[in-house]
Amino acid sequence: MKQTSLSSAVFAAACVVALLPVAAGSADDDGSPIFGVKLPAGYRDWQLISVAHEAGNLNDLRAILGNEIAVKAYREGTRPFPDGAIIARLAWKYVASDENNAIFGQVQSFVPGPATNIQFSVKDSKKYAETGGWGYGQFEDGKPNRSEALMNTCFPCHARVNKPDDFVFTRYAP
Repeated sequence: MKQTSLSSAVFAAACVVALLPVAAGSADDDGSPIFGVKLPAGYRDWQLISVAHEAGNLNDLRAILGNEIAVKAYREGTRPFPDGAIIARLAWKYVASDENNAIFGQVQSFVPGPATNIQFSVKDSKKYAETGGWGYGQFEDGKPNRSEALMNTCFPCHARVNKPDDFVFTRYAP
């Protein structure tokens, strides 16, 4: 009987140990795959760097925000960006405003529609050395997009930007 109890206990312990990496991995479900980027606290209070309309298949409106380090680097023209800089891109569908267009008598007013996603670029030249010093994250409904395939497209796209611009698309619009 003792042998069976001991065997059961060893088996149960082995199962718990086998599941630890899974449990440890799921404890960080708020970070993006590959880079581990998380939603920074208070990012919606960051300063506006620029706005954009992306046409084509995306057809969205974007607000580009930055933390204090990123905004200071933009204002001073500091490149490469210093470690700790974080750039946020908030996006919404680009939709016509029926209310405004009724007043204007023609289709000319477009506004943010439903939110699509939020993306972050985080500068850490040591941690993200293989991707030009930048780590990336994309979030939908406050949760990270778990697609490693998507995250693997971030740097190759940003690498197309001139290196003197530190792989960043957005220009400062004071």
